[in-house]
Amino acid sequence: MPDYGHDLQFGVVLLPEAADPGAATALAEAADTAGLELLSVPDRPYRPDLLDAWTVLSVLAARTERVRVFPNVANLPLRPPAVLARSAASLDLLSGGRAELALGAGAYWGDIAAQGGPRYTPGEAFDALTEAIEVVRALWTPGPPASVSGSHHRLAGAPPGPFPAHRMELWLGALGPRTLRLIGRSADGWLPSMTRVPPERLPAANALIDEAARKAGRSPAEIRRLYNLPGIPSGSTGEWADQLAELALTHGMSAFLLSADSADAIRLFAREVAPRVRERVAARRR
Repeated sequence: MPDYGHDLQFGVVLLPEAADPGAATALAEAADTAGLELLSVPDRPYRPDLLDAWTVLSVLAARTERVRVFPNVANLPLRPPAVLARSAASLDLLSGGRAELALGAGAYWGDIAAQGGPRYTPGEAFDALTEAIEVVRALWTPGPPASVSGSHHRLAGAPPGPFPAHRMELWLGALGPRTLRLIGRSADGWLPSMTRVPPERLPAANALIDEAARKAGRSPAEIRRLYNLPGIPSGSTGEWADQLAELALTHGMSAFLLSADSADAIRLFAREVAPRVRERVAARRR
């Protein structure tokens, strides 16, 4: 698969544990100081051992200066998309344009149902995600009151706004063929995890996204490819940088998010690995 030519970005995924509320804030400050571009937290509102993602993101945005924040990924079945759109735009305004939005169709349906959410079939989850994208886009776009007719999500003359401080990107965490095609048609990025989509599966998935993008009249290069990394691998930092550079040049992955639980791991990623990846990719692109 091609190198889509995107600028490289690096970030972290932090787990905001309720037992240690200040830990995520300290790690976020370390990521910001180290020069990382992206900061995310998982959105699992059915887990009492984790702090609420949107509350955490608001605090992290207030305690940092440069890094962009987003949920990894927003739990759509438990967060109505109209409210989610306004929440995300509000955070973007409050943070000076440092918020993005990543959506997930849902998983762990038993836990979602136990908290009063729906228990969708795969087809229903796909339809709900498709409708949610339309709702979010409508409320982020200045204009007359918006209407969306959907089976799961709808607007009936809802006034749009507040509007993000910058053009917020909409990324999807997706695995199945239909959702990958939806990314090609309608999203700004794809956000898989290496544990769910290992490197050998990236070519087939990218091909589905690219084919759908072209059919929709879009360039595949419009769609950023982000990648959640499970943690620090064995081997040297140089070997790690070689692996990430190859993912960028061969599979078009251009944003790498490390699951981190220590400031040392964050600093290693930001100051030793990221610069080497940038150097290797720049040398090959010349």
